Amino acid sequence: MSSFPPLVCPSDHLPLEEVAGGLTCPAGHRYQTQLGIPRLLAAESNYTDPFGEQWNQYRMTQLDSYTNTTISKDRLKRCLGDALLKKLNQEERVELLEAGCGAGRFTEVLLDLPGASVSSIDLSSAVEPNQLNCPQSDRHRIVQCDIKQLPFLPEQYDVVLCIGVIQHTEAPEQTIAGLYGQVKPGGYLVIDHYTHMLSRYTKVTSLMLRPILKRLPPKQGINITERLVRIFFPLHRAVKHNRLLQVLLSRISPCATYYSSYPELDDKLQYEWSVLDTHDGLTDYYKHLRTRSQIINTLARLGAQDIWVEKGGNGVEARCRKPIQSQAN
Repeated sequence: MSSFPPLVCPSDHLPLEEVAGGLTCPAGHRYQTQLGIPRLLAAESNYTDPFGEQWNQYRMTQLDSYTNTTISKDRLKRCLGDALLKKLNQEERVELLEAGCGAGRFTEVLLDLPGASVSSIDLSSAVEPNQLNCPQSDRHRIVQCDIKQLPFLPEQYDVVLCIGVIQHTEAPEQTIAGLYGQVKPGGYLVIDHYTHMLSRYTKVTSLMLRPILKRLPPKQGINITERLVRIFFPLHRAVKHNRLLQVLLSRISPCATYYSSYPELDDKLQYEWSVLDTHDGLTDYYKHLRTRSQIINTLARLGAQDIWVEKGGNGVEARCRKPIQSQAN
């Protein structure tokens, strides 16, 4: 895997070398390698533990290969845009950093693009189901690390992709700046972010439950989520053809459901997606919201060009390029 951009110590950016059971840097920082995955972490426990729990239990739920749909592929294609898709399909090796890879719903789509050389990272234990779904190879490596302390030198990647993650970090603007710092001059940053929606303020049960569930041990949190979905999901299924009743029910139900958004999913998959995203929405430690204008301004302050930001997906989706002549130069 030496053809990937080299790993460095996330604490001091010194080079890492292999030792028995892991990696070390000249300053003496040591990191474990488990199941073939470098664990470049300062602590074992972190605020993303609930995400790791959900992806380990529902590792295949959102894979297109499991649902026999193109839901993830369509979302990724929209975020990447035509020019970048062409690059990933035609060029020989495009170094791509997938920040916040989860169980691999987008990883498997990326690996279908012949030019993509994918470095998938995640702070949570989701790196393990990602490896089961998308094994490491000469085009795919997996690293467990903190998005705030990336184990790479600056400007190492042609493309940096971060979907479904930034709103869950402590400081979104700092996260975006750190990711932008990994983009090579002339390369692309592709992100998305939650935005303000009426439903985020009117789901009364969710607003009451989240402050409690997000502080529970991960297994307890997902067990409670599963019980809630068992209670409320049959009601959603019963009114799936009545838009008005769906809207009214969603105000009192904590469940995320997709009968309107993804009617191609059968009832079994609708249920699995409901458990997964209900848990996601009730146990995320941070949930930031940003407007389209705020994302545009953040990217502009970084010196990005060709900025594209539109509403879509879970909020707003954005894409930009770093100038060939980097601002740092």
